[in-house]
Amino acid sequence: MRKLFHAILVIAGLTGYLSSCGIYSFSGTSIQPDVKSITIPYVEYTALRVNPSLSNDLTEALKEKYRKLTRLEEVDLDGDLELVCTVTGYDVKATAVTANEMASQNRLTVTVKVEFSNKKYPEDDVSNNFSAYEDFDATLSLDAVEAGLCETIVEKLVEDIFNATVAQW
Repeated sequence: MRKLFHAILVIAGLTGYLSSCGIYSFSGTSIQPDVKSITIPYVEYTALRVNPSLSNDLTEALKEKYRKLTRLEEVDLDGDLELVCTVTGYDVKATAVTANEMASQNRLTVTVKVEFSNKKYPEDDVSNNFSAYEDFDATLSLDAVEAGLCETIVEKLVEDIFNATVAQW
């Protein structure tokens, strides 16, 4: 019983030590200890095809991800980190064609341009385009499946953006 108690103390101590270092956390982030805040402005929408709720959904999902998995305080202006995103593509294309040359599968693809800046450690800056897609049966209209597809696509995009910025995977 005494050995078990000591083992638990050692594990608890190591856990506290590793997470207090500030650079490593169990959420997989690698944020320097002196980086305290993040600014995430509203996601702009410049794609030709319009989805009126996508900017808001993506903005809120990004804010929630950083709030849940980091110790960063979200501020409206001048955060140590800044994440500026723009939806630049929202496209539907056929991905599978039947013998009668009719589409049997369509793909909705969303592309987001990301400008991530770290004011304290500019070497961690990221400028990249991220895309995610979902396929759907061509017999269904986009209107019928759009909300569900976008929800899944937003989850994928947020995960990719988070990993590329503060998880640095």
